[in-house]
Amino acid sequence: MTHSKRYQHRTIISFFTVLIVFILMAGGVQAGIEPSKVICRVETDRAILPAGDSQNVVLKITLDAPPSPAHIKRPLVNLALVLDQSGSMSGTKIQQAKAAAIEAAIEALTRLGLQDIFSVVVYDTNVHTIVPAQRAGNIQSIINTIQQIRAGGSTALFGGVSQGASEIRKKLESDYVHRIILLSDGLANVGPRMPEDLGRLGAALIKENISVTTVGVGTDYNEDLMTRLAQKSDGNTYFVESGFDLPRIFAAELGDVLNVVAKKVKVTITLSDNVEAINIIGREGRIRENQIEFYMNQLYGDQEKYALVEVNIPKSTSGSRIKIAQVDVTYENPFSRKPEKSTGISYASFSSDSGKVARSTNIEVIREYQLNLNALAQEKAIELSDQGKKKE
Repeated sequence: MTHSKRYQHRTIISFFTVLIVFILMAGGVQAGIEPSKVICRVETDRAILPAGDSQNVVLKITLDAPPSPAHIKRPLVNLALVLDQSGSMSGTKIQQAKAAAIEAAIEALTRLGLQDIFSVVVYDTNVHTIVPAQRAGNIQSIINTIQQIRAGGSTALFGGVSQGASEIRKKLESDYVHRIILLSDGLANVGPRMPEDLGRLGAALIKENISVTTVGVGTDYNEDLMTRLAQKSDGNTYFVESGFDLPRIFAAELGDVLNVVAKKVKVTITLSDNVEAINIIGREGRIRENQIEFYMNQLYGDQEKYALVEVNIPKSTSGSRIKIAQVDVTYENPFSRKPEKSTGISYASFSSDSGKVARSTNIEVIREYQLNLNALAQEKAIELSDQGKKKE
């Protein structure tokens, strides 16, 4: 069954981000923030809140990544390509996948340096490492190996990704960017096979700073399973109806991997007194008393990445103003290999003027909030459907 797409973890290249960086580099607003650092912005769903009883407010925490510096050597890359060669990939799918894998290998090995690491894993009923983790090079040998792939057997998707992670672990030093690219129709019938199983695998891998990008092939692929894996590991997710788009997608993904400007990103939201955490929306995280924590494995140059949280604001009076939260972002600069930090602060003003409150609505925050609620509702509906609970 083809499942609906989610919105929270899609990569968004933002013109607004580029504009902010340009202004900062020109010495404009927000003086004192270095253009080479991640910028943290915190917005509420309304700039002015209605005075009176306590109420729930949505916070949007946005991280604006700087452009990748052209004059500094980029971080090393540890890349594993995991290919589905099961029977469900037979015919046109496997031919297109092989052609795309060859294109990906050529693209990767041409753009990667001699210190970068590359590996290839294939799976059907069983899992095989056909190119063990090694220095990027020897393109023709790798192409010849990929050309020998034949479709057949069942689908050990969980095992394939796990084996890809094993190849990554051969070079798990902190100075590498670790990425698995999974190409599959997303159907799993050997070993753990439910979206929850793949989600747990993704959540475990991100703790090792390994992200999984999933590429779904064909209109019948299991999007819920593939998206859950990418979501939990903070990877990207793509869908292609035909193989003609695969080379372009591999090139775009490799471009991201080679453009990492922040690693091991941790976001800590410290709520003010009497402000209560309600929920983290569309992203894994942890709530501990007055603090909310979540992780993003990495940020790419000129990327905008965000998270939504819902909090409860205490009773207020018209004309008052309070601090809602302080957001601290810590991450590793992959160029200097040093820790860095950015901070954002959110305030709330209150008014008894309903017109003023309405006019202060932040449409962008509301839109992202609704999209994520819709995605969560669809996810729950899919889960109930998979359990045979059609009515629910």
